[in-house]
Amino acid sequence: MAESLARAESLIMSIPDYPEPGVLFRDITPLLADRDALAVTIEAMIEPFAGTFDMVAGIEARGFLLAGAAAIAAGVGLVPIRKAGKLPRPAASVSYKLEYGTATIECHDDFAPGTRVLLIDDVLATGGTLAAAHELVARLSGVAVGTTVLMELEGLGGRELVGDVHAVFTA
Repeated sequence: MAESLARAESLIMSIPDYPEPGVLFRDITPLLADRDALAVTIEAMIEPFAGTFDMVAGIEARGFLLAGAAAIAAGVGLVPIRKAGKLPRPAASVSYKLEYGTATIECHDDFAPGTRVLLIDDVLATGGTLAAAHELVARLSGVAVGTTVLMELEGLGGRELVGDVHAVFTA
């Protein structure tokens, strides 16, 4: 599996100065386009949590792509965690601080109280969104059993804010 994961990681492209100067964007679309790379990556993301979750929660936007594949691979359902104003019916919400301002995420109450939820996102950076997602799942009476990300950007403090996180790749 290590060789397959190394190949998958090599497909992630680094795009300098996107979406603004000074940011190094990690483009995962080449990995997503490769069936084998996607399959081994999803397996690596969910394997540490096998049998511990009833549902996955994908965080907008690229977390949706990974969570959909993870839900199918694990044989469980999926609930999306969206940016504010994107859901068509009433939803629970949590606001959190960004470097410059605030943001809000929302989720429908589409799972029963006590449902064990695995949170999935593409990248862990500062951790604000994932910490808010944990709070949102708890507010909806779910139990966040873990957090898994495709890539953790080390040195940005995300792990300190979110707690235990399984990252397939680090940068």
